[in-house]
Amino acid sequence: MGFKCGIVGLPNVGKSTLFNALTATAAAEAANYPFCTIEPNVGRVGVPDKRLDELAKIAGSAKIIPTQLEFVDIAGLVRGASKGEGLGNQFLAHIREVDAIVHVVRCFEDTDITHVEGEINPLRDIDVIETELMLADMESLEKRIPALEKKLRTKDPVALVQFPLMERALTLLREGKPARFVQCAPEEQVELGRLGLITTKPTLYACNVSESDAVKGNAFTEQVKARAEKEGGQVAIISAAIEAEVASLDSEKDKTEFLQSLGLSETGLARVIREGYALLNLITFFTIGPKEARAWTVHKGAKAPQAAGEIHTDFERGFICAETTSYEDYVACNGEQGAKAAGKLRLEGRDYIVHDGDVFHFRFNV
Repeated sequence: MGFKCGIVGLPNVGKSTLFNALTATAAAEAANYPFCTIEPNVGRVGVPDKRLDELAKIAGSAKIIPTQLEFVDIAGLVRGASKGEGLGNQFLAHIREVDAIVHVVRCFEDTDITHVEGEINPLRDIDVIETELMLADMESLEKRIPALEKKLRTKDPVALVQFPLMERALTLLREGKPARFVQCAPEEQVELGRLGLITTKPTLYACNVSESDAVKGNAFTEQVKARAEKEGGQVAIISAAIEAEVASLDSEKDKTEFLQSLGLSETGLARVIREGYALLNLITFFTIGPKEARAWTVHKGAKAPQAAGEIHTDFERGFICAETTSYEDYVACNGEQGAKAAGKLRLEGRDYIVHDGDVFHFRFNV
């Protein structure tokens, strides 16, 4: 399953440079002027997970297949984007299709790279983008509500659920607050998500810093962290310049040594993924065998049949049980047979809740 992230931000904050580095491609033209990204570029990357490599080594797997993360690089937004300024709201439609937003915020000083607003102020930059997204959501709701009101008269079941949610969301937006702050019951959360509002999407702030601030951040990143804590969002400190350098290195050894020389233990991609998984409440399970070792992603709280369904719908439909070993037990017992001999391999049924790192072999009958 993985997840799909839309990368947004003002022009010249390092968005396309970061996209290129994260996907190790030159698909997005990084240039020191606004709107160099004309169409949204899409890049898929394998999610780095050292556990998968370890499991594959133990099982002697011929192939290693990580779960996939999709990045969509969306052109730099500016004030008035929702009204057609810059490249306009054609890009806002692309944001509606993603699971989460990675909002790249410039947290570095560099006189050689112009800032569209004239000075470095990350909180103002965040407000500019969020205002445009809220205005786009307002326009969307104002267009849809009249048609929904007509359906209310016929007691349309969908309209009965969606209309009060739309009204509450529109009230908040008009007050200058994003739709993610709509108060709703747990059973309404799914319907709120179906409204396709941009400002309900979870947001990860990627603070783009200079090399010297990549380890600890700076005063700008502290401002962003404080804001994210209030909103329930996540923050990842990254350096697009470092990520670009890492992407240009050929061997994993060279990459590791380069990162260590800067005092870093992992890439920005790893941090973005980790924070993104936390934001979306995602966890990873594995299927391991001699042919392939593979990672899969499900939402926290998913049950075993749902996990089986990520592999194939037939697996969920005909689910019998899941032969289950924790990652720790699989490694400690040197594989499935050792885990079985040690009594660490369990048979779990339909109500079993998946844990991060579970190694599954599903039994099913269709």
